[in-house]
Amino acid sequence: MTSPAPHELDAKALEALERKYDSALATRNNSPQLTKVMYWGTVAFALYHLWTAGFGTPVDHVHMGIHLSGLFIFIFVGFPLLKLAQSYEHRPGRILAPGNVPIYDWAIMILGVCAALFLWLSWRGLDSFGLAIPEQALRQGNPTGLDVFFGSVLILAVLEIARRTIGFVLPMIISVFMIYALFGPYMPAQILRHPGVDWHQFVNNMYFPAEGIFGVTLWVVSTVVFHFVLFGVVAQRMGLGQFFVDNAMIAAGRYTGGPAKVSVVSSAFFGTISGSSIANTVSTGSLTIPNMKRMGYPGHFAGGVEAAASAGGQITPPIMGAASFLMAEYLEVPYTTIVIAAIVPAMMHYIGVMSIVHFTAKRLNLPTYTKDELPNLIKVWREGWFTIIPLIALLIVLFSGYSPNMAAFMGLNLCVVVGFCALDKPKTLIVPFALLGFIFWKASPMSGEGFSPNLAGVLAALTILGSLHRNERQNFRDLFDSFHVGVQYALAVGAASAAVGIVVGVINTTGVGFRLGFMVTNGAADMAAVLHPLLGWIPSEAFSQAGIQQFLSLVLIAIACILMGAGLPTTALYIMLVSVAQPALSQLGVPALATHMFVLYYGVISEITPPVCASAYAAAGIAGSNPFRTGISAFTLGLGKLMVPMVFVYAPTMLIVLPEYFTLLSFLQVSLTCAAGVFVIATAVSGFFLTPLNGIWRVIAAIGGLFLVAPSGQSDLISLVLLVPVFLQQQLQVRKTINA
Repeated sequence: MTSPAPHELDAKALEALERKYDSALATRNNSPQLTKVMYWGTVAFALYHLWTAGFGTPVDHVHMGIHLSGLFIFIFVGFPLLKLAQSYEHRPGRILAPGNVPIYDWAIMILGVCAALFLWLSWRGLDSFGLAIPEQALRQGNPTGLDVFFGSVLILAVLEIARRTIGFVLPMIISVFMIYALFGPYMPAQILRHPGVDWHQFVNNMYFPAEGIFGVTLWVVSTVVFHFVLFGVVAQRMGLGQFFVDNAMIAAGRYTGGPAKVSVVSSAFFGTISGSSIANTVSTGSLTIPNMKRMGYPGHFAGGVEAAASAGGQITPPIMGAASFLMAEYLEVPYTTIVIAAIVPAMMHYIGVMSIVHFTAKRLNLPTYTKDELPNLIKVWREGWFTIIPLIALLIVLFSGYSPNMAAFMGLNLCVVVGFCALDKPKTLIVPFALLGFIFWKASPMSGEGFSPNLAGVLAALTILGSLHRNERQNFRDLFDSFHVGVQYALAVGAASAAVGIVVGVINTTGVGFRLGFMVTNGAADMAAVLHPLLGWIPSEAFSQAGIQQFLSLVLIAIACILMGAGLPTTALYIMLVSVAQPALSQLGVPALATHMFVLYYGVISEITPPVCASAYAAAGIAGSNPFRTGISAFTLGLGKLMVPMVFVYAPTMLIVLPEYFTLLSFLQVSLTCAAGVFVIATAVSGFFLTPLNGIWRVIAAIGGLFLVAPSGQSDLISLVLLVPVFLQQQLQVRKTINA
């Protein structure tokens, strides 16, 4: 392996960089005593969720109340009111700021916790302390004064934790929805007017379960998403991330553009377990970006490659930034359906990134890794094979039809067994023995619907195998550190999902989603009426007035998704976008699965779209390049992700799992021509195919590639007419070069 470059960042610098660009980690410095309390508090929070995943989750309002209480405690203690330099410093001796936390943060935190737990305490009614509160079923639709008070506190506290963790954009959008709900009769546009709700009824809808804050969004995040975020952090720190990078080096390092291809492959691997594109960028980019620069790649391009590849992890099965679990819940389909549907679209993204990387390396004539610089396959697998055991167990449980939180429970416990328990540390063996006991209990009739004998046998074998390997283990303090960081990552996702529950509640209360959908389709119809006389002469159904209207509707929705998704965690942006954009797409006759995938893809694109592209900015910090230019490079490299949602909306056969659209012939035609089109566009973007591709030939290649991506036989024929001359020109250039 090559030695680290002088400009390669050390672990502390990378951690500082991650804290700078990932708001989930930018916390203030509390007093040593409070820091210790919060550290063990996050560990206890993680262990609570791990226990409930395996042994049963409390009833919804209880579990979500506990989860929200944890968010309030950790966020109000850890995140300052204003993001000023002095807000993060520890200034001892401040009477009005115990532990370096201002007294108003302590007050808001306590009120928020009380509001989150009040439903639990009053669910069966309260008849003590001078209170006469009926049970919740009798208060639904007619909240008491205490319900209104605590509901108001909860709404404001949830908006505040979202602002502190991910910025003002999401709370501002939610505030607009709240104003719309409260002042419906006064909306300027007739189509947007509705009777409105008063504050009591608004709080009723947002506070009581089933809608609003205590709705399906927070439930899925607290029972599934949290566990997978935790799994990703623990697995990566256990060694699985390095194992992925080493295997990516072996698989791609020897080919043209080796360092950049290693970045793409390793980020794709890492993205399968990571819920954060920034964490993905920093973890793999710390190695790949300096190596790319060392081989001659421009800094902005090296950072762009890493950012684009890392953002692809959010759409790469099996975890997909955890949004896939919410998608399965919303669509009421098995999780495996979402995973299968996501495979081909994700491949198109990586085909695009890999092709641009390849032809850019050809154009710049960059060297590749030598054999001596690459890891040894046998050594990598001998020293790291065990790190993949938890991921195997997680996938086996997941695809055996068990719940995602049970899969995460087994994955996390096997991370502990594989990474931290060893025969030479006898006290640690209590974990694998306890896990074996759990597996056999789940396989017994006493557990009800438990593991099948075959599954129990496989999991027991993996547990024993993970306990017996002779490679180096970490200590349990490292495990607790991983739990601590995992909880920190989950705070922003949890805060955003709780806040987005307000949007979902407003949409359910007012029907604004369908009103906005109607406005989009009407606006697209007006634009189509103007454009059709100019384009209608083209002999294609796509240029009919109806075809133009549908395309413009999709473009408008895609732009809205990119703008609204800016700076939000993948899970939160998916929740909000699907609530707002899905009704508009359904009015166009698009299948529900395709609409959900469509908004997820365009929401994720916001992560590499300037000016708000945190992944690209983190990559620029490692590359030492201009952040905006790095963002442009990342966006350009992600063109495959930009185009493919249009393909599966027009041709849902690409998603495989929709039987009314799928035939093998149509699937192959759409998928292969889309892949070929993405490949051709990559040559135009990089300016190279067989030889440099310049001038008009580059433009023709781009247009031909777009026609090839479009899912129709007619467009494929047009693309051939355009691309054959380009290919012939390239062949002539090759011959001239040979003869020169």
